[in-house]
Amino acid sequence: MKNGLITTFLLLFIFTSHINAQNIYSCNKKYNADISVFVTDKKYNADLVVFKVDKQYQADNNQGLWFFVDKKYNADKLIFFEDKKYNADLIIYFTDKKYNAGWENNSKKHLLY
Repeated sequence: MKNGLITTFLLLFIFTSHINAQNIYSCNKKYNADISVFVTDKKYNADLVVFKVDKQYQADNNQGLWFFVDKKYNADKLIFFEDKKYNADLIIYFTDKKYNAGWENNSKKHLLY
């Protein structure tokens, strides 16, 4: 009984941590994407400040730490980069500092769960 409970807890932990991971694949067609994003050049216009991490294990917990994967099937979210802000579901700003990553508009967090 105790081993079964521990196993269940571990599987739940692994499953939920994978769901919140931010492995991103950039689609060429909007209809293939889960969400569309627009990249702004001003941080104050962004819903999410994104930092691109070098290693897949660093992309964790819907905090704006994204790892771009080469294959669609390895991604947690499929995104399409929009040319126009008004067509996007989410507006992002890329930062070069990891500590700047995070949500500016929490009402859009659900888009990446």
